[in-house]
Amino acid sequence: MLNRVSTDNSAATLLERARQLQPLIEGAADRIEKEREIPAGVLAALHDSRLFRMLIPRSCDGEELEPAAFFEVMEAIATADASVAWCIGQGSGVSMAAAYLKPEVAHEIFGAPDAVVASGPPDRNSKAIVVDGGYRVTGTWTFASGSRHAQWLGGHSTVCERDGSPRLDADGKPLEQRTMLFPKSSATMTDVWQVMGLKGTGSDNYSVKDLFVPADYTFTRELAADRRESGPLYRFSIFNMFGVAFSAVALGIARKVLDDFIKLAKEKVPFTSTALLRDNGQIQSQVGLSEARLQASRTYVLETFRTLYAQVAAGGSLTHEQRINNRIVTTYAIQQAREVVNFAYHAGGATAIFESNPFERRFRDLHTVTQQGQGHYSNFEALGQTLLGTPPSRRT
Repeated sequence: MLNRVSTDNSAATLLERARQLQPLIEGAADRIEKEREIPAGVLAALHDSRLFRMLIPRSCDGEELEPAAFFEVMEAIATADASVAWCIGQGSGVSMAAAYLKPEVAHEIFGAPDAVVASGPPDRNSKAIVVDGGYRVTGTWTFASGSRHAQWLGGHSTVCERDGSPRLDADGKPLEQRTMLFPKSSATMTDVWQVMGLKGTGSDNYSVKDLFVPADYTFTRELAADRRESGPLYRFSIFNMFGVAFSAVALGIARKVLDDFIKLAKEKVPFTSTALLRDNGQIQSQVGLSEARLQASRTYVLETFRTLYAQVAAGGSLTHEQRINNRIVTTYAIQQAREVVNFAYHAGGATAIFESNPFERRFRDLHTVTQQGQGHYSNFEALGQTLLGTPPSRRT
């Protein structure tokens, strides 16, 4: 039987640290949005609290926190500021690379207390050409959340033979996308982050050209042969843990928005009415439904991942169907959070449109979260295909 690596004590400590940081983070929210990055003081506090180390293996001085506990910490940060939470979630997912690297390489990249690696989604035009000792890498990647405070970058690249042609499988399809890890100083950063929401993530583009990356600084995500850590956390895919993080961000935003709306409804008399907003029957019904959406979605995520973690901690492994369901659980939570935020924003009337009120920024942040791949309705296709007896068309 595998040992349970994250203790209730460490999880409770990290959650308490996150809650203690909420006033500091929320107080810096306007600056975070304006400067499009996390200020140095807030960043230092996050590192002091080890919130970027939640998914790093204990063998590399990480917390190796189980998924449900990770969700709760992420949710607490998101109620203060979504961009900060997103950066922690993105950086944490990428930090699971430490479980796939040689120990000495993992310590070099993730060993420092302020270590952060940023990475964007795969790009099929990025190539890693096989050479002696490693790869020659050329590519451009996007959406590198947290890249402004990262020291290393990751680039998912198509592995190519020495002649530059993609390495193919038996069916003639590109065989492998491998992640290349390299210092940020080796890349060219491009400021493109003029966006609607999550402005503080600074999710810029980055590129390298003909950069040599030693083989030991590369790995293939979810490949069992590359995974060196045996803890139950690393039986979950990095993709799954991104889903946990981003659903927590969405629900954290929605929780704060609904709580603020309830306060508003107790005080506001709409322009066309003589009664408080809270006395409107439709508002009462929608507040109740919104609370149910949040509680049900949150419970769905927590109980699913607690159950699965216990399963893998006992020596089991995740089935193909469970991996599909994991994606559905987190996508559903993101979609329900959107319903709650949409209701509160529109029911808040003209009050919600002013930058001086909390609704406007969180509305933009939440709708930016839903545009990311983890929030797309297309994620439900895999479950539908499985239930209908059709092979899933997307990876799990």
